[in-house]
Amino acid sequence: MQTLKSVSGGELFDRIVEKGFYTEKDASALIKQVLDAVNYLHSLGIVHRDLKPENLLYFNPRDESKIMISDFGLSKMEGAANDIMSTACGTPGYVAPEVLAQKPYSKAVDCWSIGVISYILLCGYPPFYDENDSKLFEQILKAEYEFDSPYWDDISDSAAKDFISNLMQKDPEKRFTCDEALRHPWLVHSNNTTICCRCI
Repeated sequence: MQTLKSVSGGELFDRIVEKGFYTEKDASALIKQVLDAVNYLHSLGIVHRDLKPENLLYFNPRDESKIMISDFGLSKMEGAANDIMSTACGTPGYVAPEVLAQKPYSKAVDCWSIGVISYILLCGYPPFYDENDSKLFEQILKAEYEFDSPYWDDISDSAAKDFISNLMQKDPEKRFTCDEALRHPWLVHSNNTTICCRCI
């Protein structure tokens, strides 16, 4: 029998609101934790399908606390080889284009969501936003987002921006997998220590 772990550090969402945005060093360390955990889930055939800051919890209140992935209510097991999902689900703003297009999709949807989270960590606002859901979905379907000046002027082009662009790639076949993202220089060169991320 498995028991749920008690966490006391609050949601990543709350820390983003409090901090405004993260430094590249802190953001890359956090995203590496998330990718390690999601990569493990994917290796087991589990697709989360609702990754967002509200579902990433700090184990304790310390700044260096590990991150826990929560809320598996929409998660799904991938079936046999090449078996793909088609149910529209997820949270507007974090959902991948292929889900909105009502196309069959795969675990690549989680990687898109991690790209969105990475974007938010570095600037404090989402890549896609509109109070009108139809217009919001249109932005996502076209993968229309910008690295706006002046907020992104000091963010590394060949590292952070390239990392995000490869995760928020409209074509899921060209999108980074978790394993590919973990090998990206932004994570490899920015982190000298490994912190464990868990799922609850």
